[in-house]
Amino acid sequence: MNNHSHFKIRMASHALRQGQLIAYPTEAVYGLGCDPLNETAVINLLSIKQRPMHKGLILIASDFAQLLPFINPSPEMLNRIMPSWPGPVTWVIPAQDWVPTYLKGTHQSLAVRVSAHPLVQQLCTNYGGAIVSTSANISNQAAARSALEVRKNLPSNDIFILSGATNRKHQPTAIYNALDGCCLRQ
Repeated sequence: MNNHSHFKIRMASHALRQGQLIAYPTEAVYGLGCDPLNETAVINLLSIKQRPMHKGLILIASDFAQLLPFINPSPEMLNRIMPSWPGPVTWVIPAQDWVPTYLKGTHQSLAVRVSAHPLVQQLCTNYGGAIVSTSANISNQAAARSALEVRKNLPSNDIFILSGATNRKHQPTAIYNALDGCCLRQ
């Protein structure tokens, strides 16, 4: 990682710690994220996206340990999940009892992913934990695939944009249920 990239990662991590929203490239589209434990930031994110809270959100991480405080997987689930990570696969896993409704919605589970995208890996490592990840767009509109599209779709000046290339995956990441392995979104 060059000095410019390292500086941008540190700036994005600082923005997260300050309660700001950030936009960043993922496997397929730009993600919109924030500190999952900052309720004000999460509510702001949901408001900007016009996304109902009852749907729940995805958390992404650079390694599995960053997700463990939020989820309660069985050994069988781990056998199903771990071969797919890091990678573009999201798993819905039973949530820990303390996980707030603003993250899990009306569910008893939480959608999580260990990303293989280099900038996401560096960001979560530098930040020191998992972050919220949802597509950087207004709900039901096309997801942004570039920093410019983020600016056009979400013109708020309060969003820190970590510029970079997506991995050019054409579809958003697949989502599977960790309990039975069933595909919830292809």
